[in-house]
Amino acid sequence: MTRPAINSGPLDALLVTRNLPPLRGGMERLCLHIALSLSNGGYNLSVIGPEGCAAHLPAPVRVREIPYRPLVRFFIAASRAVCVAARRGPVVVIAGSGLTAPFAWFAARSTNARFVVYLHGLDIIARSAVYQFFWLPFIRRADLILVNSDSTGRLAQMRGIQKNRIEVLHPGTEVPGPDAEARRLFREEHGLGERPVLLSVGRLTPRKGLAEFIKLALPAILAQHPDAVFLVIGADADDAARPASESQLERIFRAANEAGVSAALRVLPPCDDAMLTSAYRAADAHVFPVLDLPGDVEGFGMVAIEAAAHGVPTVGFRVGGVPDAIVEGVSGSLIEPHDYGGFAVQVSHWVGQGGRPMLQARCVAAATGYGWPRFGERLHSLLGALLGNGA
Repeated sequence: MTRPAINSGPLDALLVTRNLPPLRGGMERLCLHIALSLSNGGYNLSVIGPEGCAAHLPAPVRVREIPYRPLVRFFIAASRAVCVAARRGPVVVIAGSGLTAPFAWFAARSTNARFVVYLHGLDIIARSAVYQFFWLPFIRRADLILVNSDSTGRLAQMRGIQKNRIEVLHPGTEVPGPDAEARRLFREEHGLGERPVLLSVGRLTPRKGLAEFIKLALPAILAQHPDAVFLVIGADADDAARPASESQLERIFRAANEAGVSAALRVLPPCDDAMLTSAYRAADAHVFPVLDLPGDVEGFGMVAIEAAAHGVPTVGFRVGGVPDAIVEGVSGSLIEPHDYGGFAVQVSHWVGQGGRPMLQARCVAAATGYGWPRFGERLHSLLGALLGNGA
């Protein structure tokens, strides 16, 4: 079978993913921007995604929604959907994560299209014998492997993927302008006043290490900044492919009670983008105490880039792809794993500089290199090279 002809007209592309809004998380935002970049960049895009995703995609995109849980139901629906979508004859099929690689491979194979997979980290090292045995061979067959960080690229090579087919494509972020009024209003609404605010954003999973941070670092920070507030915005990741067996929110409250710091803890549920932007602007430091857990990994650390885009420095452990997201001494600090004393010292350091215009400007400058427009440009460049045209 010959490959579909590539000409100067719009090209058909198919994106197969479980990770799109209305589900929340960094993978969901990234896959949304893959879809937006393709649709806005001249591709006739079809998407197979989770129920409710059509409302978040532009009108020209052809969407087939399928149930995202339980996983067995998702797999069955995805198998049927790719058979239908492949009839359009896409020239490239993209799996939004390793989880959908077999379905994307089938669609690409049936039309002799190019096959691309975007890997996030966990989807290459998942501790499942079935996944490692069945899914990895499909991932290895991809014509192009996009990875979110150098760390994920190394993990992919360790799983037998050829280096010459791996390309790093960092996730992006919006870079809003300063808004002192939004900072004031958020602090006023939540009774924060002028207290130092430490912020954590994202789905609550064991890997995020928030309970450990509260027990092992927050008391030392409060000794230096007694009126500081630790603001957590997030909820248990109940919609994850493999939800945690224990509520992380309950662990966080229990840790705060045991450490005697409950008065400094505030928890807000997941919020819309406007409120999240205001929360970033209200913060003095973003904490990212990710743990290096067997069979789990932080592929990149998109929230660190988002914090920097709002002028807020991040303190994080040097694990997984986090070093790709923090510019040492500019947009935050990287701490060796398990050094909670050093973590507390650096958080106190950045809190002491909170709100300074020069610090904010350096953080924003570091984040600008990760803007979504640059993400789209590189995605189109890589796909153009793969397809042998100027896409």
